[in-house]
Parts: sequence; C-alpha cells; structure tokens
Amino acid sequence: MSENGKILDAAYARRKIKKSLAKRHFQETRFKFYGLSAVTLAIFFLCFLFYLILSNGIPGLFQHYVTLSVNLDQSRLDPKGDLSDQSLFLGEASELIRESLYKTLGVVDGRKEKKIARSIISSASDTRLINFIKENRDLVGKTASIRFALDDDVDTFLRGYILRETPEKERRLSNLAIQYIDALNSKELISYELSDYLFSGSASREAEIAGIKGALVGSVLAMLVCLCIAFPLGIMTAIYLEEIAPKNWVTELIEININNLAAVPSVVFGIMGLAIFIVAFGLPRSIPLVGGVVLALMTLPTIIISSRAAIKAVPPSIREAAYGIGASKMQMIFHHVLPLAMPGMLTGTIIGMAQALGETAPLLMIGMVAFIVDIPGGVFEPSTALPVQIFMWADFAERMFVHKTSAAIMVLLGFLLLMNFSAVILRKKLEKRW
Repeated sequence: MSENGKILDAAYARRKIKKSLAKRHFQETRFKFYGLSAVTLAIFFLCFLFYLILSNGIPGLFQHYVTLSVNLDQSRLDPKGDLSDQSLFLGEASELIRESLYKTLGVVDGRKEKKIARSIISSASDTRLINFIKENRDLVGKTASIRFALDDDVDTFLRGYILRETPEKERRLSNLAIQYIDALNSKELISYELSDYLFSGSASREAEIAGIKGALVGSVLAMLVCLCIAFPLGIMTAIYLEEIAPKNWVTELIEININNLAAVPSVVFGIMGLAIFIVAFGLPRSIPLVGGVVLALMTLPTIIISSRAAIKAVPPSIREAAYGIGASKMQMIFHHVLPLAMPGMLTGTIIGMAQALGETAPLLMIGMVAFIVDIPGGVFEPSTALPVQIFMWADFAERMFVHKTSAAIMVLLGFLLLMNFSAVILRKKLEKRW
C-alpha cells in the first residue's frame, strides 16, 4: 500500500473513532440526564406529598377555644359533697356552663335561641369542666375562667371554610349562631391554640374532641408484642439456616418459602390471623396481642433475610480465627459472628418494625377497626391502632377530621422517620470494617 493510502486510512480511522466517541459521550450525557430527571421528579413528588400533609396537618394541631367564667357552685357540681367521679357526673356541670355562656352572650331568650347558643361549644364541655375540678379542687366554690372547645362547625367557620355570604339554608351555621360567634369574638374570648385533645383524646364522633391517644397506645402495645416475637425468632432462624443447617433440598425449600413470604400481601396475613387466632383459638377480636402476633408473622421474613445477609457479611477469617483458638461451633457463632452481625440484624429489625407500624390491612381483618373510646391498659384489652384510626377518620365528612387525619399522618410519619433514622445511626455506630 502506498504512503498516501496509509495516511488516508489513518485519517478515516481517526474520524470514525472521533465520531464513535462523540456518539458514546452523547449517550452517556443523555443517560445522566434521564437519571437526574428521574431523581428530580421523585424529589418533586415527595416534596409535594409532604406539602399536602403539612399544609393540612399543621392546622390539625390547633383548634379554636372559647374562655368562659364559670361559677363553680359546689352544691350544684358536687351533690354528694365528696368530689368523687360519681358525684361530679351527677352534678349540673352542663347547666353551669350554659348559664355562663348565656350570661356572656347577653340576652338569650327562647328555647330556639338557647339551643343555638349551646351548639356553639362542644357537647363534651361538661367532661372538661369535671376534669378541671378534679385537678383544681381548691377552686370549688369560686368563679374560674375555663377554656372550652368550640363545636367543629364553628371551628370550620372560623377557619374560613364556611362563608357568611353563603345563603343560610346552604350552610351548617345559622345567622343567629354567627351573631353569637361575632359577639364572643368582639369580647376576645375566642382563641386559636394548640389542641390538647389531639394527643390526650381518644376515638370520638365529635371532631373537636377526637384524639389519637388510644390508637397510639394500641400501636405501641402491638409493636411490643411484635418485637418480642419477631426479633428472637428471626435471629434464631437466620443463625440456624446460615450457620448450622445442612445445605440440602429441605433448607433450600425453606429459604424459597421465606423469600416468597416477604412478597405476600399484608392482607393475607390478616386473613390468616382471623382464621387461626380468632376463629380457631377463640381469642378476642381487636386486642393488641392478636395484632402484634399477626404483625410479627408479617415482619419475620424481613428480619430473617436481613439477618442472614448480615451473617454472610462477616468475613470467613473471623470463623477460622475462632476455630484456631479452640472455640466450639456455638462459641464461634455467639461470641464472634453474632456480635459482628448484630448491627445489620438490628437495622433489618427496625426497618421491619417500621413497616409493620404503618400497616392497616391486617389490623382491619382482625377487628382493630372497632370504635373504642377507652385507652387500653394491656395487650388483652380492646384497642385500635394509629394507621387504622387514620383510615377511619379519612372516611368522616367533617372538615375538622381532614386536618386531624393529616396531623395523625404527621405523627405516624414522624415515628417512621425516627425509626429509619435510628437504624442508620445504629448501623453507622456499631458496624465494623475489615
């Protein structure tokens, strides 16, 4: 080949390589753009989700109250004279609150006017007054200024969701009720404050006094049962399968089933819990014990898989060194392998528990959707759970429940973020690098 031909071939090859490099660089740039776009879109939707939750949830942490000067007449409040719960509930707490409200509003004549005036404040105001008396016994016989929650319709009006320009027949508040609200506002007796019902109240059909305390206690009890069952069983199963069990078709079948169970929908575990623990064993419905056992069965595959991965991550040299100094198999496992694998095991357990904390479907199947007002005192007492409480509130029509639902979601997300953050910190603090 002539010298000119070689030069032309080299130039052609350089052009081809240059063109190929340009195409490859363009593809890499395009792939980076797609990846960055996907991440940006995910962050946008996440921020939008948090914006919706916070914009509705933060107002749910607050509500409107009215301050009334109530004459704590002992003869009417405490007919037995011993300030016992029975005596206080037999007293005239409601009548004293109404009299104070009528006096504050001025002239309230007629049955209709009094009924409308009474509807401004919460129907549970008498319970609030009784609790106030039990906490402040020295004020009995005097006049005290006490805050009472306003009715949810009044709260909705004060938030601007009910407009006074709307015709009276088309809104839930009458013109006279709005006049009474304006009168209380003009005297600066209505305040917008942090709700003390959200975290101290329990399930209620009245939006202004509904709270998450009962559901939160029920969730904590169920999670304690779940942890006490799932953690030791998951750890022992992982140790047996990874370090002790022979590698044959039986263990392979067990491993396949564990992996398959991790993908089973949570509602299936709820149906299993209903059929086994409630129908077959006759345990009561809607108790944290059954809920915790069902959540433990659902969490077990996650804990086992993560624990096995943590055990596999321990270098073989640790095992060989343990055998080299005369350790038995059990000593090698529990004195050397398990302490080094524990950070990963704890991380998997916390993540599995966080997943169980947000589950609703299995708890619905075992009856934890029941309307329960009392705070559970143990794992054998009827209860509901926080995700179920959120599910129930989301079905109510009152506007105040929309805010309280979002506020409860904020609390649940706070616990989930705290648990995941704890898992990250725990892993960073305890893990060892080789």
